[in-house]
Amino acid sequence: MEIGAMVIAVAGVAGTLGGALPTQRGAERAKRREIELVRAHDTLRENQVLRRTCYADLNRDARQFTTALNRHLHTMRERGVEDADRVALDAAKDAFRDRYSEAQMIAPDPVLAPATRVHQALTAVYGQAKRLERGMPDPGESTESAGEAQDAIWVPLREMRAAMRADLGVS
Repeated sequence: MEIGAMVIAVAGVAGTLGGALPTQRGAERAKRREIELVRAHDTLRENQVLRRTCYADLNRDARQFTTALNRHLHTMRERGVEDADRVALDAAKDAFRDRYSEAQMIAPDPVLAPATRVHQALTAVYGQAKRLERGMPDPGESTESAGEAQDAIWVPLREMRAAMRADLGVS
């Protein structure tokens, strides 16, 4: 009978230890899954912060380039362009170019499409301004037509901003 009691005791201990092993493995799997979910959430949050920063910078630099073009065109009409005016316009263009390049790597297509329209419109007006400055405008180009094209940039700028806000879940 002592052997029987011993077998029963050993079976009981083995059963208790054997039951703890699947429980421990289940807890480890649950903990791993929790860690994966936290990492995924952190990645999503980091991506949203990256997009928000990119969009804010792109919006700001596009508006500043638009404003710089407006000033440049007014300067061309009023007194003629000086080196400082050229430097200011080129600095605004360069800042926008850098932000647009960054957006090309970060922004999804629904945001990149209106950003591309803004880029094309700004570079077209910049090209007109430079040709007018050199006294070599294309047929039909004048400071007035360049001014009208510059004013028209505000529409794609609003569309770009709306797309960025929608992507961020703001609107």
